Amino acid sequence: MTKQMILTSIGWLGVVLCTVGYLLLSTKVIKAESRSFQLLNIVGGLCLVATAVDNDDMPNAVANLLWMFIGVYALGRRLRTRSAAGTD
Repeated sequence: MTKQMILTSIGWLGVVLCTVGYLLLSTKVIKAESRSFQLLNIVGGLCLVATAVDNDDMPNAVANLLWMFIGVYALGRRLRTRSAAGTD
C-alpha cells in the first residue's frame, strides 16, 4: 500500500468519524458534552489534519486543527468538572 493510499484512507476515516459524530448528535443519540462526541471530533479532526497537511491544504488543516482543539478543550473541561464534583 502506498503512502498516498494510506493518507487517503486516513482522510476518509476522518470524514466518517466527524460525520458519525454529527449524525449521532443531531439525532440526539449522544449529547454535545459526551465523551464519545468529543472523541469522534478529536480523532476525526486529527485524521483530516494529516491529510490536509500532506496535500498542502493549509486552510483546511488549520480549520480541522481548530475543530480538534475545541474537542480537546471541551473534553478536558468535562473531565475537570467531573473530577471536581467527585464523579470520576
